[in-house]
Amino acid sequence: MVQDAERTTENTTSGPRAEAGQDHSGPGDPGLDRIREVARDVWADPWWTLPNLLSVIRLAGVPVFLWLLLGPQADLLALLVLVISGATDWLDGKLARWLNQYSRIGELLDPAADRLYIVATLIAFVLRDVIPWWVAVALVGRDVVLTLCLPVLRWHGYEPPEVHYLGKAATFCLMYAFPLLLLVQDDFTGSDVVRPIAYAFTAWGGALYLWAGILYFGQVLAAVRGARARA
Repeated sequence: MVQDAERTTENTTSGPRAEAGQDHSGPGDPGLDRIREVARDVWADPWWTLPNLLSVIRLAGVPVFLWLLLGPQADLLALLVLVISGATDWLDGKLARWLNQYSRIGELLDPAADRLYIVATLIAFVLRDVIPWWVAVALVGRDVVLTLCLPVLRWHGYEPPEVHYLGKAATFCLMYAFPLLLLVQDDFTGSDVVRPIAYAFTAWGGALYLWAGILYFGQVLAAVRGARARA
């Protein structure tokens, strides 16, 4: 597990993208030049593609999902929105490969939608006393810290660390935990069996999510230290 993360760190700090970010000529700050370059790449990419449209639909479903949980507390409808979001998440990746419609904006929208669904679910679960507040603070705090690290990486000429298997496993567990937690809010036949499974997925997913965040943060520190040493 650690070996895989170290390999990812090595790619982050010494890959071709990083090297390209370190060579700047002419006046100006290298960090600002790199941020402008990334912004130009995003703007130049095709925006109106079918995978991006699915990502936008997923994002539009976040406020609907949150309202269903907190307003009428229509858990089954909220669960349906979550299932549709998961289906479109799978489909937009497939379509991007089949249609060769990769874009930088699509790479940004996809994880943003995942994070927003996780944050929306945590907020609703805390307000409804499904999970303790400190669980939500720990998971949301992890994302806030890593989000703040992105401009730091850009400033030093690096791309964000690639998602490794631990982060994917954590998101997988949480995306199973949330629907199961929704199901057990109402008593139904078999809820006594589903409830421990739901809490188990929540515990596994939360622990892996935090551990993956620690590894990502370590990669950021290694990249910044390497940049300062070369400077």
